[in-house]
Amino acid sequence: MTRSGTPDVAELMALLAANAAEIAALKAEKDILAQRVFKLEEELALAQLHRFAPRSEKHMDRIFNEAEQAALEGDEDSEDADDAVALPDTGLAEIEKPEGRKPGRRPLPANLPRQRVEYDLADDQKVCPCCSHPMHRMGELVTEQLHIEVKATVLQNARLKYACRHCDRTGISTPVIIAPMPKQPLPGSIATASTLAFALVHKYVDGTPLYRLAQAFERAGVPVSRGALGHWVIGSSEKHLSRIYDTLKLRLRSQTVIHGDETTVQVLKEAGKEATSTSYMWAFRSGEDSKQPIVLFDYQPGRGQEHPQAFLGDYRGILMSDGYQAWRTLKGATHVGCMAHARRKFVDALKARKKPGGPPAQAIKFFDQLYRIERQVRDERPDDGEPQADYMRRFRQKHSVPVLNALKAWLDAIAPKVVPDTKLGDAVSYTRNQWEYLTRYTDDGRMPIDNNLLERDIRIFATGRKSWLFSDTVDGAKASAVIYSLMLTCRACGVEPFAWLRHVLTELPQRPDNADIDDLLPFNFKKQPA
Repeated sequence: MTRSGTPDVAELMALLAANAAEIAALKAEKDILAQRVFKLEEELALAQLHRFAPRSEKHMDRIFNEAEQAALEGDEDSEDADDAVALPDTGLAEIEKPEGRKPGRRPLPANLPRQRVEYDLADDQKVCPCCSHPMHRMGELVTEQLHIEVKATVLQNARLKYACRHCDRTGISTPVIIAPMPKQPLPGSIATASTLAFALVHKYVDGTPLYRLAQAFERAGVPVSRGALGHWVIGSSEKHLSRIYDTLKLRLRSQTVIHGDETTVQVLKEAGKEATSTSYMWAFRSGEDSKQPIVLFDYQPGRGQEHPQAFLGDYRGILMSDGYQAWRTLKGATHVGCMAHARRKFVDALKARKKPGGPPAQAIKFFDQLYRIERQVRDERPDDGEPQADYMRRFRQKHSVPVLNALKAWLDAIAPKVVPDTKLGDAVSYTRNQWEYLTRYTDDGRMPIDNNLLERDIRIFATGRKSWLFSDTVDGAKASAVIYSLMLTCRACGVEPFAWLRHVLTELPQRPDNADIDDLLPFNFKKQPA
């Protein structure tokens, strides 16, 4: 600095350098905060849609089409327009939309029993109002109504007793013989097999918590405590239904295709864990084309890889799962990725956008084309006796592989332009990282394209969980896993769950532990009428 107080050139240059560094730091901080704000806005938009908007992906298709139409009309920004590409021509014919169901009341099922109630005119009304001559019966007008009655009855099990009069007169003791009765599902309990089936179906099919079920019993004039209902649930599972579960577990391991997934459950009283901690229901399901449909839940306290390894053992078949690494630790299985899981990430990216269209809508067009191919190949059958799996593989190789190649090229081109820590960045990164697993289904016609089959079954459990919220004990959680498994297996087999449970809980107590129970498995039970 000079004597007059004016800074010299060196000092000015140093001051400018310091200011430039400070400005650069502030700009970097601003960019970080802007990216943080953008991510939080995405999360807020998704949270609001998750809470208030319809959840159906079929409904979202209309939003996708609207976004694509907006893109065609030029509503996108220039960067998005540069990323738009045309889908490859797969050579598929347009699929005609099926006709919608005609409006009007459907007739009551023909298999329901009919009870005839006749209504006749009084004798003084059977005279013609015109000429006063008696009228003859010309026919009848029959209408049908649905009539349901729920009645609780008490079974009095009268076991006849016999004694010997001769021994009574001459002997020291008189033998008394009582007629036996069939073994009951829960000895000492007031519940019959039908009552147990009624309670289990209400809880595990209809999602009714036990305290509400106890209230329903009380309104019907039958006071049954919540504790007694819990004993019915756990007792039925541990004494009888677990035998069916274990048999189904062995059958599932021999299936060609198994779907795997997991969902959360809360258990209040679990050793070494807080009541608010998270446990898991691991879910397993046979393939859609299986002749023995099986759905099994396995309760475990954690989400580690040891749980699917213990359940499936040395399984050597095809295993469909999402990108969770624990499933991929089964070394003997052939792993397939879930295409719907990848598509869903682009759905979230589209929902989080302030404007419709853009790269998420472009990606969804690729996925929709792949699913259109799957729907068409499912509806077709080979003419020359070719196995369906071979035909599906050939069809996918011809039509699906070009779409997948175009999608991969598009993802590789757009990846450098996408901000990583965003919904779109997450979707692009996930799809590229899982590409080997996502595309493997085109190499084998037995492989499914996604895990939706099992996710639909898990949705039943998740819906019930909203009502009963948690399991009180580990025994209750394990019992729930067993009974949910059997109810969902009945659903997959087209079997009426109440009729099946009543039959099984009547038959199983009569059979020893080593007896054959194949005839009691849901896929061997009489199917409910369509």
